[in-house]
Amino acid sequence: MKKYTMLFSLFLLAPALLFGQAKKAVKSNDKLDKLKAEAVASVEANKVLAQQINDKLFSFAELGFQEEESFKYLTELLEKEGFTVKTGISGIPSAWIATWGSGKPLIAVGSDIDCIPKASQKPGVAYKDPIVEGAPGHGEGHNSGQALNIVAVLAVKKLMEREKIPGTLMLWPGVAEELVGTKAFYVRDGYFKDVDACIFTHVGNNLGVSWGDNGNNGLVSVRFNFEGQAAHAAGAPWRGRSALDAVELMNIGWNFRREHLELTQRSHYVISDGGDQPNVVPSKAAVWYYFRERTYPKIKKLFETGVKIAEGAAMMTDTKFTYEILGSAWPVHTNKVMAAAAYDNIKKVGLPTWSEEDQLLARASQIELQAPKTEGLAMKLDSMGMPTSSAPVVMMGGQAMTPMGGGSDDIADISWSLPTIVLRYPSNIPGLPGHHWANAISMATPIAHKGIVYGAKAEAMTLLDLLLKPELIKESWAYYKDEQTKDIKYEPLISPKEQPAIYLNKKIMAEFKPKLEKFYYDPSKYKTYLEQLGITYPTVRDDQREAVKKVIEKEKEKEKSSASKVGSSRSE
Repeated sequence: MKKYTMLFSLFLLAPALLFGQAKKAVKSNDKLDKLKAEAVASVEANKVLAQQINDKLFSFAELGFQEEESFKYLTELLEKEGFTVKTGISGIPSAWIATWGSGKPLIAVGSDIDCIPKASQKPGVAYKDPIVEGAPGHGEGHNSGQALNIVAVLAVKKLMEREKIPGTLMLWPGVAEELVGTKAFYVRDGYFKDVDACIFTHVGNNLGVSWGDNGNNGLVSVRFNFEGQAAHAAGAPWRGRSALDAVELMNIGWNFRREHLELTQRSHYVISDGGDQPNVVPSKAAVWYYFRERTYPKIKKLFETGVKIAEGAAMMTDTKFTYEILGSAWPVHTNKVMAAAAYDNIKKVGLPTWSEEDQLLARASQIELQAPKTEGLAMKLDSMGMPTSSAPVVMMGGQAMTPMGGGSDDIADISWSLPTIVLRYPSNIPGLPGHHWANAISMATPIAHKGIVYGAKAEAMTLLDLLLKPELIKESWAYYKDEQTKDIKYEPLISPKEQPAIYLNKKIMAEFKPKLEKFYYDPSKYKTYLEQLGITYPTVRDDQREAVKKVIEKEKEKEKSSASKVGSSRSE
């Protein structure tokens, strides 16, 4: 009888218990929403700092592994904000980790900082106009991500201090991303082994996030060094064994082999050492390859094919060769659960309000670069990016082929080590070539500044979700373990013996840094880098202005035509 009485009592109490839990959940959500609103307001209040960080890094224009000024500026700033900074990680002078807080969860927040060779460009100018002719420049927009991360993290840190929220925030830079030169080393050396979740930010032309396989390739970066025998190129060429001949034969062999490689591969090379002068048979020469494919086994196979061709070239020229791996990246796979949480916040933040000047610069740049579309800046949020399956989708020549590949990013190695997302923010102009001076046009203008602030708002909100919703991290790890890595296990493309190639780009920066120094941004004297450079925003030629005007007129005519067709169909 007691048993039935107890069950009946529980039955009567159940609605009250459920109601109490629901009430508690609503209260918890209300508090989180209020904290998110505060974080958004804090980011907005700190937008001048975001602009200054962005413009500073833009003016430094430092190539991979040589980000000396960026390193000094960012680490000093973070130390002043109370972060503990560890420098020289993985033996890389310009790499660092900055942490604040204590306990779990440990959330990593990263973004790249290096720039592109020969991409120097005055911001806000819709045609080629370098700051320093031939110098590096931010033709990928990597000057912007740290600005976004820092203002977002500072907003969250402020709330964590006041509300006594447990957790640790970890800021870090993607050094030498354009060389895919560091993140695999960070993972190998254990810097992410205790991290619970990672948010990575990368410049884009919309505010968005995706999950799963994004359809891009992984890669291995390899330098082949050939050694022969010097001789007088005219007096006794028969006594020489040309290392340059070996390089050229390797390239010829590879280019003939391309026809018989899968369509998903991307491979490219530069001759990094072609000898010293024409009258000396080159005793040393080198060629640097990127081998890209859609999966780890295919990347390895492509690399092994390259080694075989190098062996053949050495045999034909009676030379010797060695190779060194300079960097690597897996194909990216980002976390579904974290992406969904981030996208909910993105929808609440929305896109910036672009001015007429912003749109004029964007359209004029698109016309100048013959972009596929000349619609200007994004006016509508993208939907959340869905995965591109690596499963075969089409039969060609009796073989199942996977989707076509593309670029690479070594954030992938981190994404295969723990739950990770890549948050893209609208600081660049749609339709530009990428890795190009034109992609620097917007990167120290109001377009970049607005994109950073809106990205920082979405990131700050997502950080609060991760800190205050333990189930979110738990579910993110469940996706990582049960789906992402169920059948595919991460194996690094670098071995324990490889070391980061920190010598790369030293000569180039030694040449251009003295020329760039006179253009470093000074926020104590100028509100913006545009003001320091004396640039009218936007700077557009008369012919570009006229071309933009014509494009807008055509768009209006098209809208009228579409509206009249809709009207006539309704009347019918």
